[in-house]
Amino acid sequence: MTDFKTELAGVAHAVEQALAQHLPRPAGDHAVVTKAMRYAALGGGKRLRPFLLVEAARMLGGDTDGALLAGCALECIHVYSLIHDDLPCMDDDDLRRGKPTVHKAYDEAIAVLAGDGLLTHAFALMADARVHPDPALRLRLVAELAAASGTDGMIGGQVTDITVAEDARDTALITRLQAMKTGALIRFATKAGGLIAAAEPHDLMALDRYASALGLAFQIQDDILDVEGDMETVGKAVGKDANLGKATFVSTLGLDGAKQKARELGQTAGAALAPYGEKAQTLLGTVDFVLERRH
Repeated sequence: MTDFKTELAGVAHAVEQALAQHLPRPAGDHAVVTKAMRYAALGGGKRLRPFLLVEAARMLGGDTDGALLAGCALECIHVYSLIHDDLPCMDDDDLRRGKPTVHKAYDEAIAVLAGDGLLTHAFALMADARVHPDPALRLRLVAELAAASGTDGMIGGQVTDITVAEDARDTALITRLQAMKTGALIRFATKAGGLIAAAEPHDLMALDRYASALGLAFQIQDDILDVEGDMETVGKAVGKDANLGKATFVSTLGLDGAKQKARELGQTAGAALAPYGEKAQTLLGTVDFVLERRH
């Protein structure tokens, strides 16, 4: 696990440096919005999604420099979603990654616009020729990212989460909405890494099976942490789901049942990459990291 954590930290550091370089810099009358974008995107986070993208490309022999820039685009999407999720009209959170949320550090209007700025900038980064020399592939990556983050992906899952009554939710519905809300970007991460590495169809299928199971396990662990975690370690408020009477994997399966389900999903993810042997070691380590994480 130590080697894995070192690799994860190494990619996170590389993402931090690349984001610092490629995010817009404050200038002019609108400097406040770029300051807010950088405040949200820099200085924290596991960078799990870009890590998965880079490591999927690495496993299949792809260009990790191009994958890193694509990972920055993906991280911009993820951070924009966090800014908007934290707003008073959504989850109304005051803390994110151990520091005040953007609408607390600035104000609600700037938070909305900072999220919009990151969303827009993500596609500029993904279209950059340094991601991959083939413009047709970059176009596919842009389209795939739009789909994963759009109404049939992350946004659709979020809408389901805030509109479907809690008493109408069962495990199947929660699984579907989390496959969209959380899982879509995780699935995109591994697929994008595969595409950059010129993966064969069977490679993309294996990566999708892996990422689908990993994404669901990640969300279940998130639900478990909301019950068992503490705010200082997790870096955000905990216990909110129970206080709001929200249906989660823990409330539907029970705490022990949720832990068992997460372990089963971890086994499924591991089995998907078994044919790749040692080349998949880092991605397999991600499974243990997700199941054991405390923040």
